[in-house]
Amino acid sequence: MRDTTLTFWDHFLPKIVTVLREGYGLRDLRADALAGLTVAIVALPLSTAIAIASGVGPERGLYTAIVGGFLVSALGGSRFQIGGPAGAFIVLVAACVMQTGIEGLILATFLSGFLLIALGTLRMGSYIRFIPYPVTVGFTAGIAVIIGASQMKELLGLTLAGPEPSDLIEKVEVLWAARGTLTPPALAVAVGTIAMIEALKRLAPRLPSLLIAVVVASVTVEMLGLPVETIGTRFGELPTMLPMPALPDLGSDAVLAALPWAVSFTLLGAIESLLSAVVADGMAGTQHRPNAELIAQGWANVGSAVFGGFCVTGTIARTATNVRAGSRSPVSGMLCALFVLGFMMLAAPLAAYIPLAALAGLLAVVAWNMFEKEEFWTLLRTSRGDAMVVLVTFLLVVFRDLTEGIVVGFALGGLVFIRRMSESASAEPAPVPDPSGAVTSERVIYRLRGPYFFGAAAMLGSALDRFAERPRAFVLDFTDVPFIDSSGARSFELLAHKMHRRGGQLFLTGANVEVRRVLLAQGLREPLVRYLPDVAGVDEFLAN
Repeated sequence: MRDTTLTFWDHFLPKIVTVLREGYGLRDLRADALAGLTVAIVALPLSTAIAIASGVGPERGLYTAIVGGFLVSALGGSRFQIGGPAGAFIVLVAACVMQTGIEGLILATFLSGFLLIALGTLRMGSYIRFIPYPVTVGFTAGIAVIIGASQMKELLGLTLAGPEPSDLIEKVEVLWAARGTLTPPALAVAVGTIAMIEALKRLAPRLPSLLIAVVVASVTVEMLGLPVETIGTRFGELPTMLPMPALPDLGSDAVLAALPWAVSFTLLGAIESLLSAVVADGMAGTQHRPNAELIAQGWANVGSAVFGGFCVTGTIARTATNVRAGSRSPVSGMLCALFVLGFMMLAAPLAAYIPLAALAGLLAVVAWNMFEKEEFWTLLRTSRGDAMVVLVTFLLVVFRDLTEGIVVGFALGGLVFIRRMSESASAEPAPVPDPSGAVTSERVIYRLRGPYFFGAAAMLGSALDRFAERPRAFVLDFTDVPFIDSSGARSFELLAHKMHRRGGQLFLTGANVEVRRVLLAQGLREPLVRYLPDVAGVDEFLAN
């Protein structure tokens, strides 16, 4: 179905409304409650870990998961989307905090929310989904490397002489220079956490491996009195309630400083959330509403910022967990946010005992799983074009900038697509015998195949010009041309003028209604060109 045929509600109606109209019973609520609790158990340690890795307090990760997660599910266009802080934002958020501070981060999140709402209102979600697959693979692989590198300090228990650089090469140099400060207990806790997560995934996949590993690490550190830094020693006790809502500073100077970050958050958030919704659709056989999803992401970011949180987006791992846990509707995501709020109210003092090395181990596992290794190597082997796109995107994300990686990767992906589509277009000679059985030299017939757009016009235009130099009649059969753009039509207009100056005639046969409309719009009208239903009519025209 073409996007233009969809109604207003097809674009913007939240899925929760659709679910309630279809009928929602106690059995559905029970399934959603179980799925929501399962995801909340995963989201609790992950949200605090992402917040700490992003350079903000762990409580802000919880605010983001609670407020942002609730609004994403309540207003979104996906049945199963789980919103919250995402690992993909760690680098951007950390850089934003370093440049603008916490208040600048909150303002950038607030502004990003309205930009996302604008994108959804303008129905841009229908187009953002078309990002090439090699770009998404290269992007997520680059993010995985960055997250892994960002956790090395806590994994090894290193003490740095100054702030940790954001640039990967500089970061490696600084970490290597601090190798003498390695803390064996911190490394042991991190490695133990990773080992337990992986062991539980294989031996008891239904158990909440992330939470169990973090709890065991916390108990071990406390009982043995290991000299390992914890959330409590660095950040103090976590709050047990959400803060009072407050608007960020909207002064012109603050807005100008935060706006570039807001644009980056918007671009990354839109891509990440729609990619997550597509993954959920593939797992559950459903169809999300991309524009409603963007609007929901926008309000979620506004709400998160008002309550002191930061960037919200759809999270692929938690969304997939939600689907696998038996979710029936967006209610599971709303309940997940409420469960996280309940955990914060009841267990916030206990979070102070969580070792930072354990959270670093948790994020190392997340980074390893984010790197889609099989897909990455498959794309490298598939074709030179896909290999170039995935490698350039990956390298730009790792060594330059996330947004730059996406934009350049998207542009390269478009060029690869144009080249492939251009190569699929062809012009083949198709001689037709005259009634006596001989092939006439009065006319040359070429059958065009494939879409004829600016790329194909550039590749085939000069060849068609050469073919048209001699015959009295040059016939182009458009029967197998499904589409033509203005550039392609313009090349035929120039060809028709060339034939006319030489005393010849250009014939176009078999063009469908849409192709003929574009040709006529570019000035290809009779008598400059003759339109005939089929090739057989050319001889009749020449005979007369």
